Amino acid sequence: MVSATEARPADFADHTVQTPALEKVAPFVDEKSEKGEVGDVEEELDLYVPLKMYEGLPAEPNPLTIRAVVVGIILGCLVNASNLYLGLKTGFTFGANMFGAIFGYGIIKIMERVCGNLPILGGSFGPQENSIVQAAATGAGGISGIFVAGIPAMYRLGTITLTPQESYGPLITITLVCTFFGLFFVTPLRKFFVIRVGRELRLLFPTPTAVALTIKSMHAGATGAREAMSKLKALGVSFTAALVQRIASYYAVGILYDWHFFTWIHIWSGYTSWAMHVESWGWWFEWTPAFIGSGILIGMNSALSLFGGSVIAWAIIGPVLVATGTCIGKPQWDETTPEWNGYYSYASLSNLGKETPSPRYWLLWPGVMIMVCTSMAELFVQYKVISYAFRSVWRSACVTINDFLVKHGKNSSYFARKAASDIQGTEDMVQDPAKPEDQVRVWMWSSGLIVSIVAGILIFHYQWGMNPGLTILACVLGFMFSFLAIQIGAVTDQTPLTAASKASQLIFGGATSGQGYSITDAQRINLVAGGLASGSADVAMSLTSDFRTGFLLGTPPIRQWQAQAMGSMISVFLAPGLFVLFSTAYPCITESDPKHCAFAVPSVAAWAAVAQAVTDPNVSIPLTSGIFSIVMGVFCICQVVFRHFYLVGEREKYRDWLPNWGAIALSFVLPNPVFTTASMFGALVAFIWRKWKLSSFDLYAYAVAAGLIAGEGLGGVVGAILQIANVSGDVYGTQIACPMEYC
Repeated sequence: MVSATEARPADFADHTVQTPALEKVAPFVDEKSEKGEVGDVEEELDLYVPLKMYEGLPAEPNPLTIRAVVVGIILGCLVNASNLYLGLKTGFTFGANMFGAIFGYGIIKIMERVCGNLPILGGSFGPQENSIVQAAATGAGGISGIFVAGIPAMYRLGTITLTPQESYGPLITITLVCTFFGLFFVTPLRKFFVIRVGRELRLLFPTPTAVALTIKSMHAGATGAREAMSKLKALGVSFTAALVQRIASYYAVGILYDWHFFTWIHIWSGYTSWAMHVESWGWWFEWTPAFIGSGILIGMNSALSLFGGSVIAWAIIGPVLVATGTCIGKPQWDETTPEWNGYYSYASLSNLGKETPSPRYWLLWPGVMIMVCTSMAELFVQYKVISYAFRSVWRSACVTINDFLVKHGKNSSYFARKAASDIQGTEDMVQDPAKPEDQVRVWMWSSGLIVSIVAGILIFHYQWGMNPGLTILACVLGFMFSFLAIQIGAVTDQTPLTAASKASQLIFGGATSGQGYSITDAQRINLVAGGLASGSADVAMSLTSDFRTGFLLGTPPIRQWQAQAMGSMISVFLAPGLFVLFSTAYPCITESDPKHCAFAVPSVAAWAAVAQAVTDPNVSIPLTSGIFSIVMGVFCICQVVFRHFYLVGEREKYRDWLPNWGAIALSFVLPNPVFTTASMFGALVAFIWRKWKLSSFDLYAYAVAAGLIAGEGLGGVVGAILQIANVSGDVYGTQIACPMEYC
């Protein structure tokens, strides 16, 4: 999956992405300078200083061009639309940085060739302008995560009485606050994460670094241009193929998209029920280009962990829970359809507290516990570098305070001593290549931060019923979780939005308890607060990633900041509009308990379930689920400690054999194993491809995967338009080969 492009689940973003562009340098990242290869050029690589660009590149006095921003925003809008579809369908969203970098290169190279030196459209195109394209794309492609999780969860719980169309205005305002709060508060942290402690904390930022290396290689003269066009063609072909396949599959979904093997056996064997029992647990294959593409990227360890988690959850634990009566399934047949006897749903999250829960609700809690424990354990085992990080922040603050005092004729021996210590300690620190005039001005981000907080207090109070104290608490949590998310994501390429959203929901469950709120009001506040924490952490990680890419390419940070801000402004209006589009085409997205829906909305159901559990006294966590969750949480913490402190030195090679518990937990939370099966298929394709021809894999894999992901997502948008126009597959297509004639 392509996120942060790491592919990230909307609220369970713990999915590792294998970045081909980094594979040649990854073994050397712990050393200051090692040999690596980019294209056919061998050079000294130090990934904590700006990359050495190839000779002959034209000067780029101002890479923030109109064409770069416009092209980036258009590409980001495609990814944003794609993310709404994929997020509602599967719970996953994907970053726009690599898609924007490659596609943007091809588009502007064509403009450069066709338009010559024409103003705006023409002129030379270099790597810094290329980084502006991906920054604008990242901004325009962002913030969709809250619309595939917290926002629709509010509709499902009945905390919003208006329809999505009627509440378009409030949806824009909450998006505005989440986006720009994250954008403004993380801006001054660029120097901290990218410059000051990057090497000490080993903050490699794998995907942003891969994007920078890809951009550099595409601008490496004639050889780089040929490779870039090859990548572009591969991306274009895979994008078009996925788009066409997804649109065509609406009219024959049981043939072109979902292969229900056990339904076929059920029909061919004269409607025997045993096959439908297997079908009920989600064991069918889906030709989903997005998740086949994601499997190409994530590598065998993560793919096997995902698939293994599905087997544990949906072939072992789930059936045992039903067999022992701990959980139940809901029959999907009735007296009018006796031929489908044996077909159940085991993924319902409705009527919580009123009936025996489904296996999915039971599995939700160990899944969330494993994710949170793993993320937090990964953070706390770095206690030494975290201590260094906070000491570095304090020393930097002392430098700022001392400079202010000196400027105004004052003196403080304490701050002067701390400032001097800080200066002496920076002898080996990476120097910031950006000139003072290329930095984001303090007044820009500070005034924006104040305005966004004040706007958040007013908006959340009058539109969402949160008092100012709770809004300030949500902002503080958003900042804290963003700081932790960047720290972990920069090392692991896994942004732990799970920890941010779920921890925020748990804290707000306690904050609203006993305060006189009705259950509905408490749930609305809980989901809004979780959305702010998760959304701002997502935006903060995206901007810091862009700063990392720009640092390596020498792009002025203020230009990247402006590009992402302009893209983000578009996404503030686009993401709510797309949500209205999908919820209009598929009303089941916001219904509390739809019988049939084209979207599984796994993130929505999980957010709603957590909100209910921490606010509704009638909803509880099953005792056996809670015990199992605690046991698994402790086990995962022990594995993190074992890997970090024991598997070191000569034993470090065995780390690859440990399971990825974040991926396993994700399988527990998803409503069925379909997507993990498709990812496993993609990983097998990648494994065979690499063994067959490594050079071809390195050149095309990322581009093909990005095209497959974006192509299916855009096909989903087209499908929503067809649905509204009443010319969709359920009107003119066929449901042949689907269970109960519905896929």
